[in-house]
Amino acid sequence: MKQVVHFGAGNIGRGFIGALFSQSGYHVTFVDLADQIIDGLNSDKQYDVKLATDQQETMTITNVSGLNNMKQEKEVIEAIKNATYLTTAIGPNILPRIAPLIAKALTERVQATDEKLYVIACENQISATDLLKGYIEENLDDETKSKLSGRIYFFNSAVDRIVPIQNNQGSLDVLVEPYFEWVVETAETIPPVEGMTIVADLAPFIERKLFTVNTGHATIAYFGYLENKATIDQTLADEAIVKQVKATLGETGAYLIKQYGLNPEEHEKYINKIINRFRNAYLNDAVTRVGRSPIRKLGPNDRLVRPATEAQKAGLSFTNLAKAIAAALLFDYKEDEEAVKVQEMIREHGVAYVLQEVSGLAEDSEVAQEVLRQYDLLKK
Repeated sequence: MKQVVHFGAGNIGRGFIGALFSQSGYHVTFVDLADQIIDGLNSDKQYDVKLATDQQETMTITNVSGLNNMKQEKEVIEAIKNATYLTTAIGPNILPRIAPLIAKALTERVQATDEKLYVIACENQISATDLLKGYIEENLDDETKSKLSGRIYFFNSAVDRIVPIQNNQGSLDVLVEPYFEWVVETAETIPPVEGMTIVADLAPFIERKLFTVNTGHATIAYFGYLENKATIDQTLADEAIVKQVKATLGETGAYLIKQYGLNPEEHEKYINKIINRFRNAYLNDAVTRVGRSPIRKLGPNDRLVRPATEAQKAGLSFTNLAKAIAAALLFDYKEDEEAVKVQEMIREHGVAYVLQEVSGLAEDSEVAQEVLRQYDLLKK
């Protein structure tokens, strides 16, 4: 049986990428630090993926096992040496931590076999696989680097599936939305995986997804939090917030249409489809989950700041994006470490300092000035 090693045995790993590989006839070795999940995978050897619909359709995922990358380094290396694919769904910030182990495995692999390995980081981050490749190469000697060509391939990808926080303590089963999209950029002919779409140029897909799905989701969460809403679907019952979200996605849409020549009518349909996905009450998706990690989400290349700066450079409106950034700066959820840190930074240094340090926005920039204006309005 063909093998895949997947870093990240969390709900997204099990409910999305790992599930697609299993359904495509691969044995999936999940690599993670969570002993309870790893032990469960090794004892049960299967789990269910449930769709968030009226019918609650269920798919049983088989041919799975688990390894702890801290305790079973040799076994992880051996698994990577024998794999066809190596994928991740662990969060972009964790990629540097797994790179040294992957580098060790690749060093052994290229000495042992000429078989091809395809590496894909399935993260909400532009060019995540390029980032992972860079971290891996920092841990390789020149001789090994020279042997990667034609053997180890690195492909960027865009992933899209809502996997809410689960009430599944002690269970491997995962609840996911029915819709998903996994787009991989390559000109190579690669082994087929059910649900994977191959494209020659990923940029339009990844920016369309990041600046519609992720921007929209975050905007709903931050405005919902300010209005004391509990879940995303409850937030979208508020027509004033829906209007704000559509205005924000109108700005990201104007940039995407100008940048990539998208069909305006088709993109409008895409926006409406995305908002309707978020209305799915079966997901019961908390605004605090979607809004978590505001430092990452306010990064210069992430879902709020990047489209605002790109719109500004293109001479397009960014007022509503600035308002969404301001709402993110007001996300003071006490149980989120990053939210607490942002509020501390604001108290000590002010909002302009946070925009400079976290978002890379100079205080005198047009975007920063508009964010400051919107922040003051929202505070009132």
